[in-house]
Amino acid sequence: MTTASFTRRGILVATPLVLGAGTLAACSNSGSASSPDDGGKNGGTLTIFTTGEEMSFDPATSQNLAITTLGLTARRLTSWKTPADAPTELIPDLATDVGTPSKGGQTWTFTLQEGLQFEDGTPITAGTVKYGLERSFASELTGGLTYHKVLLEGGADYAGPFSDEHLDSIETPDDLTLVFHLNRPYGDFGWIASTPAFAPVPEDSGEPETYATEPVASGPYRLESYSPGSHATLVRNETWDVETDQARLGGPDSIEFSLAQDASVVAQAIIADRSDSQDAFLASFVPTAQLVQAQNDPNVGDRLVTSGPGALEYLALNTESDALKDVKVRQAIQYAVDKEAYRTAKGGEISGDYATTLITPGIAGREEYSLYADDPTGDVDQATALLEETGAGDLTLRLVITDDQTGTAESVQQGLKRAGITVTIQPLDENAYSSEVTAGDGSAYDLVLSSWQPDVPSPNANLTPLFDSSQIGHGNYNLARYDNPDVDAAILEASSTLDPEEAHAKWAAVDQQILEDSPVVPLIYSKNSFIHGSGVEKFVIGEFPAYPNYLTVELG
Repeated sequence: MTTASFTRRGILVATPLVLGAGTLAACSNSGSASSPDDGGKNGGTLTIFTTGEEMSFDPATSQNLAITTLGLTARRLTSWKTPADAPTELIPDLATDVGTPSKGGQTWTFTLQEGLQFEDGTPITAGTVKYGLERSFASELTGGLTYHKVLLEGGADYAGPFSDEHLDSIETPDDLTLVFHLNRPYGDFGWIASTPAFAPVPEDSGEPETYATEPVASGPYRLESYSPGSHATLVRNETWDVETDQARLGGPDSIEFSLAQDASVVAQAIIADRSDSQDAFLASFVPTAQLVQAQNDPNVGDRLVTSGPGALEYLALNTESDALKDVKVRQAIQYAVDKEAYRTAKGGEISGDYATTLITPGIAGREEYSLYADDPTGDVDQATALLEETGAGDLTLRLVITDDQTGTAESVQQGLKRAGITVTIQPLDENAYSSEVTAGDGSAYDLVLSSWQPDVPSPNANLTPLFDSSQIGHGNYNLARYDNPDVDAAILEASSTLDPEEAHAKWAAVDQQILEDSPVVPLIYSKNSFIHGSGVEKFVIGEFPAYPNYLTVELG
């Protein structure tokens, strides 16, 4: 989620996302991390309480992570294995492997497993995966992730398959083979193939707008009924075979999404372990009051699951602002910010770890370093010295926030005040925020509080959306409006590198290269707390992402 109070996930051509189902992460877990190889326990109805009022099961419009809601009904070419005590692993899903690159990483080939079927018994073929991807380009279907759209040859000019046009850069030489031709080498395409658009869709699936509530399942569950504001009921897809699926256990007989729920009320019921909440979990963060209650209730125990460090929360410095064009002024802000006060305003130690890097924990390629104040309270003397060096006196900056960020904004305001910087706080509603910040020309703000949860565990998904100059404005999330041609070139080189170790070293260097320019102040890597009933097992949150793996949850 990234806008002030939301955590937007990384996208190359961004579309807004608010994760109504919450953000989860790793540390403690109820039950041990399991492998789908054990076949799972079968039976019962799992209830997932969510604050969201509506759901969509169309992969073309989804920004779901590989391990959350849509992964229950729609398989992709690849998926993720998320053990609690090891890095997230890219694994095959529909495909037999995680992709074979050629032509220096500009062509990628995947082979499907034989015998896979949709819920109606029709075969899942390379053509249905191609059609599913092509649908995501249609103007009728918006909101989905767009990595593949900017990577596939001809993608910029393609308008979808509904007028019988097809994308030639996706080849299907036979029913089991897909060949993707990219417009440049790209080392992480195996991860991109785990995003929702890589789910198969039958070509006779009906009108494009109806698929969101009439999907044809390829995963262990199919949609039986759906009522906005009330529920979505998933039941077993009898054509799904656990032996073909490394990512999913398919344990419960059915899964009931209970929509439009009050998180505080649900949290209270689960804390009390009421009979109607024992086989359930809350898909949003435990609200602060209930979090304190759960921590102090010995009957809750390990049913309260707190993640390890996850999404990066940061202060974006508008590099186009006249007041912030001087890099030394921006570096002074690095020293002046009081990260301890910020974390306290968020709820203290349980809310996150102090951040000093841009690549987040749990992502391969991250290197720990600190360019600025090692003390989380800051270094006011160093900040003042830098400001005096630049001659920046009587500095007044406008900090844009959403309505629920007042406490954290005030902590930033007070920290900068120590160095003689005046901060005025301007709350905006979501529409105003979008028009003035993500879609605006940058003239409306100096500072923005935000956060970022990548879509895939790759430094590319951390750094490109926030710092590549192509992501300035137009609804994108380079909120610092940071434009450095050398960094753009370094990002391109790192993302084009196939060897993982070589790519990791390049990304680590890009991380520091960006932060030397100080376009953002890393604040904390947020931790999130979730709660489940006593009947829920294998509620596992891995090192990445900061979410529970819905695909492996079982009932005791």
